Amino acid sequence: MKQNYICGERVKLIWSPIKGGTIKSLCLEHYLGIDPRTGYAIRRREKLNIYLYAAPKNAEQRQHNKEQLAMAKKVQQMRETELIAHQLGAPLPIRRNVNYWEYMQSYSQAYTKADQRMIDAAIRRFRAFICESYPMYAEHLPAQGITKAMVTQFCDFLVKHGKRTGPKSVYARWKKILRAAMDEKIITEDPTKGVRIVVDEEALLKDILSEEEIEKLLATKVVGQNPEVRRAFTFCLFTGIRWCDVKELTYRDIDYSNKLLKFEQKKTTGHSSSSWVNIPLNEELLEFIGLPPANHYELHIFSLPSYEMADKSLKRWVNHAGINKRISWHCARHSFAVNLLNNGANIKTVASLLGHASLQHTEKYTRAVDTLKKNAIDSLPTRLLSKK
Repeated sequence: MKQNYICGERVKLIWSPIKGGTIKSLCLEHYLGIDPRTGYAIRRREKLNIYLYAAPKNAEQRQHNKEQLAMAKKVQQMRETELIAHQLGAPLPIRRNVNYWEYMQSYSQAYTKADQRMIDAAIRRFRAFICESYPMYAEHLPAQGITKAMVTQFCDFLVKHGKRTGPKSVYARWKKILRAAMDEKIITEDPTKGVRIVVDEEALLKDILSEEEIEKLLATKVVGQNPEVRRAFTFCLFTGIRWCDVKELTYRDIDYSNKLLKFEQKKTTGHSSSSWVNIPLNEELLEFIGLPPANHYELHIFSLPSYEMADKSLKRWVNHAGINKRISWHCARHSFAVNLLNNGANIKTVASLLGHASLQHTEKYTRAVDTLKKNAIDSLPTRLLSKK
């Protein structure tokens, strides 16, 4: 979204174009310090419901802009004073009667991390829940009206309509928004306290592709398939990197002389000691990547569409291959890890290739390998033993 800073330090006055760019909407961006858990700056937006003409055409419109901008600057100065007082020990004033729908929308607009898609999904799921269970709040949901009972019902709704780790992931993103609202004193008590969605963290719940299925998939041609989606997913199957990283890879990330892929994981940048990953590349993978056009190393290796379009293309490809599994983009990462372990790689090597800071996150793959081995043994025709 196009935006511009007008004034302020801790609280900045920002405008964003709406209605085809003829009108500008004003809002405030609050700088609330550094989140000690992530190391990122905490910035939140406050909608002002103040609008300006983007290109005033007469004296009346210019006067309107002057008066509205003056009003917005007064609010900005008030918020700036409140934040300075808060830094000196005074509590932030409680902001009452805030419409939580507007707050969540402004949070989403200011959000810049890799899980933006999941933040938006959490907002959509919460809206679907409210429309079903609390239709009286479909248009205006008071932030202070979110209760523990409501959150408990929301968790039940997510479990009912979700699968595997999906409900817990959505709930975690929804709580990020709520925590931000608590930081800004929009919500004074934590309605999520003691409300959890529990899943087996050590279980690998997503489907994986076996080596035979990968071979079958790569042998399948689909008319009209996006070739960049095909190339990128294939690359992920043999390197284990995530969607958010593969779409940002440039030729500069390839060390051709040492046959290495070196990049910083977007998901863990700034809050993990293992955010940088080095993955050895064999001759086949180097040939698969190729050299940059005209030595432009800053170019992306894969020219990919949106995640939604890429995921749709992937599912169509899997379906044409006759593979009856729910394969998402992240399944390439899981398949990479399980197939490495199946072929004798040790868990520390796999953890290093995946960029895991500890073995805890990698251990679930060993359980998946044990399950595959058991299924293989169970598939033997042991009924023949009874005839011996």
